[in-house]
Amino acid sequence: MIEFKQTKKDKYRFLVKSPMGKILLRSIPFTSKGSMESSLKVLKNNEGIHAKLFERKTTTEGKFLVELKNSFGEIIGSSGLYSSEAGMENGILNISNTLESELK
Repeated sequence: MIEFKQTKKDKYRFLVKSPMGKILLRSIPFTSKGSMESSLKVLKNNEGIHAKLFERKTTTEGKFLVELKNSFGEIIGSSGLYSSEAGMENGILNISNTLESELK
């Protein structure tokens, strides 16, 4: 599920959540609701949420995370930390599936 939020500082963000309510990905803060919706529309207009939109990273502590980029290469969201690479890959799959089903 995708949840939309307005922050206390009049910024907008979206959260991608698992069916159990766990946050899989938190977007960057957008300056307006329109810019957030435009960013999601660009994702929707892709031919699916491709793995190339995800940048895999490893922290200095050996944890894994992923950043979601739009088709222009700009970061629009980040995951939480994963303890394993396999967990991160599973997270990418869950994020992709959720975005694809919600953005139809």
